[in-house]
Amino acid sequence: MTLTGFGQMPIYNRYYMSDIPGLGWLADFYITRNIHYIGAAILLGLAFYAAFDFILTKRRHATPTVSGWIRTALLTAIVASGALIVVKNFPYVHFSERFIIGLDLFHLAAAMGLLVASLVCRITRKKWMAAA
Repeated sequence: MTLTGFGQMPIYNRYYMSDIPGLGWLADFYITRNIHYIGAAILLGLAFYAAFDFILTKRRHATPTVSGWIRTALLTAIVASGALIVVKNFPYVHFSERFIIGLDLFHLAAAMGLLVASLVCRITRKKWMAAA
């Protein structure tokens, strides 16, 4: 998701990364967008599965940790801002330019925040859930 997310910005062609053999597809906006949308659909499916699994089976046996709540909030922010970005692409939906720029920056910041939080939690071995 990170690779294709950055592909939505024209950095791969600008910094000649797409000139590396085998990475030419990174400069094609529509290829990276479609891969990003497929990844987003998979991420949504996994997120809903995890949420319903927690609600229906694990709610009584486990509680989210502080790091779990932080990562859940960041993931929710990514999903919500990503949904608004998709809606913005519909032909009859118009957002102001300032709102779109703010939305894109918020989506990017939330994604980077989730990456950093996940890395820190991986290094420090923080779990999403704790036994109740």
